[in-house]
Amino acid sequence: MAGAPDVGGPGPAAGEQLQQQHVSCQVFPKRLAQGNPQQGFLSSFFTSNQKCQLRLLRTLETNPYVKLLLDAMKHSGCAVNKDRHFSCEDCNGNVSGGFDASTSQIVLCQNNIRNQAHMNRVVTHELIHAFDHCRAHVDWFTNLRHLACSEVRAANLSGDCSLVNEIFRFHFGLKQHHQTCVRDRATLSILAVRNISKEVAKNAVDEVFESCFNDYEPFGRIPHNKTYARYAHRDFQNRDRYYSNI
Repeated sequence: MAGAPDVGGPGPAAGEQLQQQHVSCQVFPKRLAQGNPQQGFLSSFFTSNQKCQLRLLRTLETNPYVKLLLDAMKHSGCAVNKDRHFSCEDCNGNVSGGFDASTSQIVLCQNNIRNQAHMNRVVTHELIHAFDHCRAHVDWFTNLRHLACSEVRAANLSGDCSLVNEIFRFHFGLKQHHQTCVRDRATLSILAVRNISKEVAKNAVDEVFESCFNDYEPFGRIPHNKTYARYAHRDFQNRDRYYSNI
């Protein structure tokens, strides 16, 4: 998988064709219990898994970034099913989520996702990986350039490098700051899932940056905020209707 320090997969039929065999170098950090959510400590009302499921549902139903990506996945023949393609689990370390290419599943780290806004960013980030998995022959396991390209796209298009998020990180005021943020976040994401040096990860990002940074599919633009994302979704729907009528 491609990870987010903080890619759904194809539908069941397409997903089986796209599944990768397990290899020694997993793209997703080791899952504590493959496919089985870990039940957290019971709180007064909800378990951590129930909170994760509720936040996920709200994201899928209301977030404009996610709604566009879901439409794009369906349009590409990889319709996403909530129960099949998302899994709320406990994760090691500080990873917030990831795309497990071996099962075409998005893993949401219920013990690390802090709130609804965080869930929105993680689902968007991982759906971009899933979209790349659907539309291209991505070699997540052995081709570092492929992984770097998808991480650049996810950092660029998910809103992770929005001005608000960067201010909260105390990062602002630099020339071409968005590009700098995308490079840094992509490098961190690679380091979260690969046991390589920062220099190797950074070089991989640099090699693919220009072409992958300028690949805006399926948004057609950099959606700097929810308003941009809503416009992008509207344009995508209009484009889809146009081509369906030709």
